[in-house]
Amino acid sequence: MTYLLDPANWEWLISGNNARFILEGFLINLEIALIAMVLALVFGLALALLRLSRARPVSVVAGTWVDVFRNLPLIFVILFLALQMPESWKRGWVDTVPSWAPEAFQSQFLPAALLGLVLYNSAVLAEIMRSGILSLPRGQAEAAAALGLSYHASMRHVILPQGLRRMIPATVSQLITLNKDTTLVSIIAITEVLRRARIVSASAGNPFVGGSDVQAPILQVLIFVGLLFIVVNLALSRLSRRLEIRERARSGTKLERVRGLEDQVAAEPV
Repeated sequence: MTYLLDPANWEWLISGNNARFILEGFLINLEIALIAMVLALVFGLALALLRLSRARPVSVVAGTWVDVFRNLPLIFVILFLALQMPESWKRGWVDTVPSWAPEAFQSQFLPAALLGLVLYNSAVLAEIMRSGILSLPRGQAEAAAALGLSYHASMRHVILPQGLRRMIPATVSQLITLNKDTTLVSIIAITEVLRRARIVSASAGNPFVGGSDVQAPILQVLIFVGLLFIVVNLALSRLSRRLEIRERARSGTKLERVRGLEDQVAAEPV
């Protein structure tokens, strides 16, 4: 504990440009996470609806897709895409990205990182969303049908609005996981926060990180990075809670939460 709290081991934080260098790397993680979150939510909802399709072939294909990517290690998906993505795609990305974009976004491997995050997380979110929809009582769909609503209209106006509210806790939990998973992109040479943390720790005196001669112990550097993730992820959790309370107050109902994939079994119709 003495080593951990020793002020000499934290001097690097206010020396040179170290803190700013790491914060800029963390901003890259947040930018990657934000893009991947939006795309994963869109494709996750689409996959969930396809899995619930009345057309058996569509449901089977969507279910197979979800099961494959949900059960693959994310690091494997990212590495595979980085190695197998056509060179023309990589060159096209580099030529398309504007010069003012962050350095990490100009990497030819960024499309592989984004695609890997979206493929994996959209598959997980699809199961969360499907479980949220199936957790609604059958009477909701039957009441919509009794009012003359078509299947698509009942999904849009009755089922999805209620199901989405139930999905909020589990969905935000997965988005927090996605934010943490952005650190895996460092394995394909994208200079995000963990890669910058290792640079700071291993290259005291390097002008690229501020020219400081103060040593930066890797443990303290990683603790600082961890605190950055804690702050952002706690903010996401608080936002989730506020959205849940607001939706409950607006609807005047108390809805049972769907916290994760384990609730899917209980939600399946008998």
